Amino acid sequence: MRDIALVGFFAWAIVQAFKNTWSGALLWTWLSTMNPHRLAYGFAVNLPFAATTAGVTLLSIIWNRHKVRLPADPAVFALVLFLLWTCVTTVFAFYPEQSSNDLVVTLKIQVMTLVCIAALRERKHIEYFIWVIVVSIGFYGVKGGIFAIASGGTSRVWGPASSFIEGNNELGLAIVMTIPLMNYLRIVSVRPWVRLGLLVAMLLSSTAALATQSRGAFLAISAMGLVLWWRSKQKVLGAFVILAAAISLLAFMPASWDERMQTIGSYQQDASAMGRITAWELAYKVANDRITGAGFLIERADIYARYGQDTNLVLTAHSIYFQALGEQGWIGLALFLSMGALSFWYASQMRRQALARPETMWLRDLAGMVQVSMVGYAVGGAFLSLTYLDLPYNIMVVLLACKYWLREERWKTETTGAFGSTSGEAAKALSISANARVAKR
Repeated sequence: MRDIALVGFFAWAIVQAFKNTWSGALLWTWLSTMNPHRLAYGFAVNLPFAATTAGVTLLSIIWNRHKVRLPADPAVFALVLFLLWTCVTTVFAFYPEQSSNDLVVTLKIQVMTLVCIAALRERKHIEYFIWVIVVSIGFYGVKGGIFAIASGGTSRVWGPASSFIEGNNELGLAIVMTIPLMNYLRIVSVRPWVRLGLLVAMLLSSTAALATQSRGAFLAISAMGLVLWWRSKQKVLGAFVILAAAISLLAFMPASWDERMQTIGSYQQDASAMGRITAWELAYKVANDRITGAGFLIERADIYARYGQDTNLVLTAHSIYFQALGEQGWIGLALFLSMGALSFWYASQMRRQALARPETMWLRDLAGMVQVSMVGYAVGGAFLSLTYLDLPYNIMVVLLACKYWLREERWKTETTGAFGSTSGEAAKALSISANARVAKR
């Protein structure tokens, strides 16, 4: 039954994808982020949903070419150059044939990232896109939070099989990065039940992120909490709320969680941590020796031995920075970091520019939450091999769409977003007004 429902929905959605390229971008993002076919049990599990969506969406560009435009933006140039550079590094990789498999996967994801950048033009497109991300990752956050509570926190939470977020560490970071986006939707929503539902989802997702027992996710959520506190106008009250929430969540975690988190400060005695340090040393040596890095396949005993590293600790880089450095060299790392730096700068600019008029205040809310999410990725990603995870690139898509929405002065014709959402202040005013009407009755 689940397979039939999924295929039926996909059949309807693929028609919409051909009619509107932005619909195809949303469908692709849902499939690549949530992997809903992995939740099926029968014939739908191995159907080529993503490939079909990509093909139809690319065809729709021809049909809707007057509505699709890839902006000439520094962040777009950096992404394109990064993709071209990965092609070069694959040619000169230690194992070109094996590395080419990862290259194909990366190109598929990033070509569709470029399609998303070109297709999302309106505010409703942007907010639909955010809703797709929130529902896709939030599903596992809510499900994982309920599972953690039901099991008393004794079992780890894992992601969908055969996906970027299958592992507990990867899922933990993805959930942490999505929580600020949930908060944005909560801020701008005009419906009380939606705001309440998102608040519950945030609490359950926070529980799930901690229940993954991922040290990277713990550091990420801690860094995000610090940023939120720093930006709060009432720092004493903000500190109290954050501290109370943290104590409540941490008190629920089992003794095994405490033991695992304590290894952050005693990494010398932790084999996994020492293996990561060895992998970081290898990445540094490879990048200094080869301008093109090692290619996508670097975690090999013979490569470790070649650079004098301990072959008993052969691990992936477990760091977005050292993964990019070891696999793509210094040039690849520079391009990767430039995309993050440009995205953060765009968000800072939008926060300032949005203050000019009430119609753009929603951008200030969104840009602020996006920056919090980026801090989570920057901190948590320092300990995870997620350089090519599509979520941070999706965040860049959101920022670029917002940047050109603001530049093209679309606020003059687009006064509300998806599902009637507006700015945070306006949503608050509408809620107060609604409550006043109820009181009069």
